[in-house]
Order: sequence, then C-alpha cells, then structure tokens
Amino acid sequence: MFVFFLAACSGGGDSETSTDTSEDNTSESTTEDSSEGEASGNQEITVTAKSEIPSMDPSLITDSVGFQWAGETYEGLYRLDENSQLVDGMAESSEVSEDGLTWTFKLRDAEWSNGDPVTAHDFVYAWRRAVDPDVGSEYGPYFLGGIIKNATEISNGEAELEELGATAKDDKTLVVELEKPVPYFKSMTVFITFMPLNQDYVEEQGDKFATEAEYTISNGPFHMTEWNHGEGWTVEKSDTYWDSDTVQLETINAKVIKEVSTGVNLYETGDLDQTELNAEFVDQYRSNEAFNVAEKPYLYFFKFNQDNNEALANVDARKAISYAIDRQSLTNAILNDGSVPAEGYVPSNFVSMPDSEEDFREAQGPLVEYNEEKAKEHWSKALEALGTDTVEIELLGDDTGTSKDVLAYYKNQLETTLDGLTINLLEVPFKERVRRDNEAEFEMEAATWGPDYVDPNTYLNMYLTDGQNNRMGYSNEEYDALIEKANGEYAQDPEKRFETFLEAERVLLEEDAAVAPIYQDAKAQLFRPSIKGVFTTATGPEFEFKWAYVEE
Repeated sequence: MFVFFLAACSGGGDSETSTDTSEDNTSESTTEDSSEGEASGNQEITVTAKSEIPSMDPSLITDSVGFQWAGETYEGLYRLDENSQLVDGMAESSEVSEDGLTWTFKLRDAEWSNGDPVTAHDFVYAWRRAVDPDVGSEYGPYFLGGIIKNATEISNGEAELEELGATAKDDKTLVVELEKPVPYFKSMTVFITFMPLNQDYVEEQGDKFATEAEYTISNGPFHMTEWNHGEGWTVEKSDTYWDSDTVQLETINAKVIKEVSTGVNLYETGDLDQTELNAEFVDQYRSNEAFNVAEKPYLYFFKFNQDNNEALANVDARKAISYAIDRQSLTNAILNDGSVPAEGYVPSNFVSMPDSEEDFREAQGPLVEYNEEKAKEHWSKALEALGTDTVEIELLGDDTGTSKDVLAYYKNQLETTLDGLTINLLEVPFKERVRRDNEAEFEMEAATWGPDYVDPNTYLNMYLTDGQNNRMGYSNEEYDALIEKANGEYAQDPEKRFETFLEAERVLLEEDAAVAPIYQDAKAQLFRPSIKGVFTTATGPEFEFKWAYVEE
C-alpha cells in the first residue's frame, strides 16, 4: 500500500486479494523492524502537525490531524499492524452469522485512563451518540447509516437511540446487527467514529469534553497531557493501556508547523525529529539518510459546487477545467515529493480486483487527462450555453506554504488555458476549509480525501444524491443506482460488485465530471534515523506510534 524509501530499508506493498481487503494489504515501516533493535535512552520524540486539532471527540472528528492523535489515544475493536492487517484491540475474538448480518465481539479486560473498565456498553454508547441527531456528528450517520441496523432512521429522528443494532449482551460481549451483509465491516471498526466512549466521563465533562487535554480520556497506547491550541500538544504513554508493555515511547510532542522552511530549520537544530519537505528542499535532502517518501492513497481533487456557481453547473465547464490542468508538470515541478498524477477517483495501489492481482486503477484505465485542445473545446461550449464570454470562480484552499504554491499553479493554468476565466483564490486555515466544506460554503475547492476503509466504496459512495460528503449539488440517478446495486444486490458477489464500481466511476468522471481528480499524494519528509518502528497503514492515523521507539 505504501512505500518508504530509506537508506536502511526499502520495499513495496502487496496487492489486495479479496473484497474484505483490510486484512490483506501491506505497508512498509518508516524505520527498521522493531525486532532489529532495542529502545535506549530518552524515549521522547517531537513531530510536526500541519494544523491545530479541531476536536478530540471521536464522534465529531472529520480531519486527518484529529484522526492521527485520537487514533493514538483511543482504541477500537481492532488495530492495524505494520502490514495493515487487523490485530486485536479491545476485541479478542469475533463471530459472524452465516447470513452476514450479525457480528458478535468478545472484549478483553481493559481500562480507561481514569481506571474504569472498558465494556461493551462503551461501544453501544459511542455508536448511539454518533447517530444521535442532537450530537451533530458528521461521520456517524455517514458511516453507520445503511450499515448498522436502524442507524439511518435514528439519525433522521425516526427511531429511538435504543433501536440501534448494537447491544451489550454483557460487559464483555458486543452484538452488532447489520442492515445488509457488508464485506468490509470488520475493517470499518478501525475508523475513529467506531471508537468506544466512557459514558460517565463524557457526560460529566459536558460541553468541555475533548476540548482541552484535561477533558480527554483514553483507552489507547497514549493519553493527551498538554494541548496548547494553535501551537501543539503532548501525548504520553498510558500506564492503563492493556498492551502497555509493548509501548516504548514515553512522550510524543507535536508542534503545529505551517511553513516547510520552518520545519526544516527546526529539524536541523534538533528541535524536531520529523518534518515534511516540499519541492524546494527535496533535491537538497534526497541523499540524506533521514530522507524518505511515503506514498499514500490520498487523493487531491477539485470539488465543484453546482449550487453556488452557475458556470460549475455546466458539465462542459467542469470538463474544461479538468482537461486544463497539466497534472504531470504539477507533480514534477511544483510538488516534487513523489506525488503522481491522478487517473481516476479511486487511487492506484489501493485495492485490487477480486481474486486478482490487477489493480482497480489498471482495470479501469485513465479517466482524466491533460488535454489543452479538449479543454478549449469544452470551454467554448460552456460559454455559449452560459451566454457570456467571462466567468469568475472562487477557488477555496489551504493557507499553508505548499498549498499556496499549488493554488497559484491552478490559477495560472486555468486562466491561461481558458479564455475569459478568472480564478479568485480564497486561502484559509485548514480548520476553516473543513468547516466551509461541511457547510457547502465554496464554489470550487481544492479538496482532499483519504480512505476510511480498504474498499472502492470509501471513495465512490461520497457522491450519492444528498450524501453526507456530497455537499456540492451533484445528483445522478444512474450513479445512485449503481452504488446501491454494488452494496446491495452484489454485496456478496465480489466480481459483479467491483465491475459495478468501475461503471459508477465512469459515470462520475467521464460523463458528469462531477469532480476533477488532480494528483495522488506522497509525502517527502525527514525522519530522525534513530526512531524505529514507526509505520503508516491504509487507513487510520497517518503514522502509527504504538510500536515505535528511540534507538541511540
């Protein structure tokens, strides 16, 4: 799934071999395997974060920074290891009924950071809270709806919380009833929305819950002990964690660093142990033993809000914009960090076709490209249909250094290729961009999406009519029907299911150009060579620190 190039080690991930791919994909560690050395000296590291944490509440988190640190402080039924395989978390075992509708999980003996036992009731409470319309979770209705029995009805106010298909048979037995067979359900339980919550603690804190370090609780490897908003935070090893003997790092400090040059300077002075690099620094550090590139199935793309701009409601205008972006020049000259041009909405090296080593992306072939002639042709049609020769579009994006460079590139490419187009850049902090996306307060957005579980559905179900992550006025009955068929009629027929996903992606991009995939992300970075056992996985936190340690 991910490849890290290091002086110490290098390699590639294996392909998926089944639709329940969460247990089959692999990743490479950013460091040598933990069996090759032992921890010594000060077990404290300092890493970068690209922005402030908007929330540490698992029911409310929607961003990658929150995923990272809540993922280190909470633990769900399972966790992903260095090979992206599911390993025991709070669950010791599970059974699924023959019809695929009922899952029974047996929990281990575990404690919260306040000493309370972790029970099946904690999962029931957390999942009910995630679909409670009064709580306002974004991902709760999105992830549980249509999956857990009655989740949709509850989030719509049509059923009571107690009717959710998650019950505690006893303190150590969680029974989950699904609406339909879901091939990837087990891998979904790794996602942050499915984490347990201690009801007494949450209700005791009230509105303060998860807003400051002192109002957080954990059942994972680490516990947050300090949170200086806008500057950084600290998590420390949790002595109450069931597998604390495995955890060797004592302290992880995170500093919010928006400018790459600042991060590099702090790395050189020894104040940081990890920092991202951009094109300006990649060539300078490429031969450094601390240099590595993490390839990720994260997609960067244009999101077109058809409700907020008349031009973007025109399919030819959307196609013209997609054709006008030279993705190869962007990744080579502007990013220069290992990122590659996108060819579709489902990333490459993410999931393979059933019973095959053929990548989904290869099976489909390219659906987007740079073609200046086609861009001008579609733009001319759009202007004629709109009855104008000038168009203004506001492009929303992040205000960090690299994002600013990329946004400037987009503006130049689009205005140069498409006569009469003016792109007005709106650069805002990451947290604000997430808010504007959630509220559909944008015209065109330089958006990002990473997988929540290992299945094409994590990308393609985003654009169902009125879907939780649509928010751009897109609707196509044919597309809706295809996604519904893939997850309904073909839920237990992997080959037909994937063929249906291929067809849906063609509708989304070739026919409608509802979004415009631009590039697939990779992160060039410096990572202190003495830090071992850090790795990344297909979903969840960007880095996993449970098995990490410092070797001096």
